[in-house]
Amino acid sequence: MSHDLIGEFVSAVPMPALMVDQTERIISANTDAKTLLGQNIEGRHYATILRQPQVIEAMEQSLRTKGPAKTRHLSNDGAQDTAFQVECRYLNGVGAVSGGAVLVVFQDVTHLEQATQMRRDFVANVSHELRTPLTALMGFIETLQSSARDDADARDRFLQIMTDEANRMNRLVGDLLSLNRVESQERVRPTEELELKGLLQSTLNSLRPLADDASVTMVVNAPAGPVMLPGDSDQLRQVFTNLIENAIKYGGSGGSVTINVLPSERDTAMRGPAVRVQIVDKGPGIDAVHLPRLTERFYRADSHRSRQLGGTGLGLAIVKHIINRHRGRLRVESDLGKGSVFTVILPR
Repeated sequence: MSHDLIGEFVSAVPMPALMVDQTERIISANTDAKTLLGQNIEGRHYATILRQPQVIEAMEQSLRTKGPAKTRHLSNDGAQDTAFQVECRYLNGVGAVSGGAVLVVFQDVTHLEQATQMRRDFVANVSHELRTPLTALMGFIETLQSSARDDADARDRFLQIMTDEANRMNRLVGDLLSLNRVESQERVRPTEELELKGLLQSTLNSLRPLADDASVTMVVNAPAGPVMLPGDSDQLRQVFTNLIENAIKYGGSGGSVTINVLPSERDTAMRGPAVRVQIVDKGPGIDAVHLPRLTERFYRADSHRSRQLGGTGLGLAIVKHIINRHRGRLRVESDLGKGSVFTVILPR
């Protein structure tokens, strides 16, 4: 095979690829390989380019045995660490004096490794969130079976705590199931026509006892006529319940929560007809360092307070996925000491 033909062959591989012959020099590399490893790599000894020991070992094995070899190559693209699966395949009759060569292909598996890490983190977080109330339950059960068996006051107090912890676990399991259901439907855009103001009013009615207990006034500013849009009424009710409930619990110290309904014929974010629903509180606000991560699973700006108030750490993650399903946007603005504004933008 001529040098030009080898170059055409390697260039046709749709991922970083290079070829090394028995002289142990790189005789060809495609554009993706040069982007990954450097522009001037052709003609150089492979050990000066592929400096990671496991990659050099795989290359040497393939050249020596004339068989396949596999390993991993770790790199960084300037923004994040990257991982590649390296496959070595020997080709007879190629290279110097047709002595044979090894084709080395780099398959980017960064996204797979990130998904695996996310899965590990998710399992670890769920385990931690369930272990805490379970440990409390087991401790109180043991106490009730021994020293507090005949203490009526302690028994009632412990049973109430056990009920609270069981409810916390039940909320977590419910949110996990809800998150799984929402993620499975995310590609299917809802088409049901619903009236937004009525849905918001129903949500506010269900939250009024919570607002009254917190001495929080809920105010709605909306246009006079109906506001129609396509959507899943149950899921959007879940979105607004979560956001307004959070505003009452975390931002209600300001005494009021305001809901603004702002329809537009050409929204700048949607580039077409849309409606913005703003949930505004006058509470302590959220530090800017937390804002980019608020919708991550189990991320809490204030872990202690969130657990005290019964939060599972999944509410805003569910909100994000529901809004994504509706092809909408969620924006969060907050200043410490001045409150927060959560804006849901939905296309009409």
